[in-house]
Amino acid sequence: MSEATSHPPTSRPPTLLVLDADPPPRLGRLTGRARIVHTDAAGLADRLPDADALLVWDFRSDAVRGAWPGEGPRPGWVHTASAGVDHLLGPELAASDTVVTNARGVFDRPIAEYVGGLVLAMAKDLPRTLALQERREWRHRETLKVSGTRACVVGSGPIGQAIAGTLKALGVLTAVVGRTARSGVHGPAELDRLAARADWVVCAAPLTDDTRGMFDARRFGLMQPSARFINVGRGPLVVEADLVAALEHRWIAGAALDVFTDEPLPPDSPLWSAPGLIVSPHMSGDTVGWRDELGTQFVEQYERWVAGKPLLNVVDKKRGYVPGD
Repeated sequence: MSEATSHPPTSRPPTLLVLDADPPPRLGRLTGRARIVHTDAAGLADRLPDADALLVWDFRSDAVRGAWPGEGPRPGWVHTASAGVDHLLGPELAASDTVVTNARGVFDRPIAEYVGGLVLAMAKDLPRTLALQERREWRHRETLKVSGTRACVVGSGPIGQAIAGTLKALGVLTAVVGRTARSGVHGPAELDRLAARADWVVCAAPLTDDTRGMFDARRFGLMQPSARFINVGRGPLVVEADLVAALEHRWIAGAALDVFTDEPLPPDSPLWSAPGLIVSPHMSGDTVGWRDELGTQFVEQYERWVAGKPLLNVVDKKRGYVPGD
């Protein structure tokens, strides 16, 4: 196991290594309180041994997985500016003493609003309305009433709970499925039953060995022909070829994906032309000012770290998410 410490040094300002993305984080509040070193993916492995903490600002990069194994010490704390941690949790990091934290809390409401918008858009047939307007074609239609429909939200963390709250505000009868059953949350054994009766199946689960590929041909086959599926969790939670087949064979009425196995989605992907599928480029949580919120959250975490206070949003590295998710 690589050397690691979960506490900052006391004799000098800690060295903070930042895996950059454009635009870089605003860390002016740390001037004089940290030695900040910026790197790209290519330079990450060489700089890791000198870092006390690592900020994974480029949360779409999997560079940490490749760079973490190696000689020398490793940062005692890693923070990722994302809710998901599957892009960095390789076996070596998972087995180390390094503390991993995430950006839990920043994306909850924006993603819930996005899901609410998708539900309304699909129920009210807004994509077709816009397409008909583009063609200057007047075609009166009837649409669905959202109130009184049923939803199954898969993922019981803050994002899933925020989605459930938004759907309930729209009058949707909502059930939440999590890793373990508890008050207000159904266990995994009930997922098939709840998905089979739902008008809306919303995936907001973390990506783990247990959840990878959980939405496949069998599960789409359980759903009602009138059901819609939405994924705002992680791309590999869905077997994308099976979703395309389910839409083409009309096993389900429609779907919306904001996350994908390969991002950016390749131009030749069959998902672009799958019938009834809304494709958005991993933007459900990205509202105006979201990067500033991520930067502020990290600085507050850093201040807790240097003060020796417990960090927030600590990931259970064996489970792959913050306990309670």
